[in-house]
Amino acid sequence: MLLIECPWCGQRAEIEFSCGGEAHIARPADPGSMSDEAWADYLFMRKNTRGLHREQWNHSSGCRRWFNVERDTVTYRINAVYRMGQNAPEASA
Repeated sequence: MLLIECPWCGQRAEIEFSCGGEAHIARPADPGSMSDEAWADYLFMRKNTRGLHREQWNHSSGCRRWFNVERDTVTYRINAVYRMGQNAPEASA
């Protein structure tokens, strides 16, 4: 079982969390002016990185807050956990 460090509640089992997908995706400034193709690209296309990847997680069975996790998608090792609005840590290999 993966243990995840909630920035507010501490270390908990992964069953308490929900993954919200790739982190740091900026919402378009004017979505109304986007083509259908560009809007679909924003909604559905993700990097699907092999290796270090930054994701959004929600402590759904705890404090219900969102935060970011830098995780290796090959080993599942969590390298960093940081709150929404904070800068991502320097990439650590």
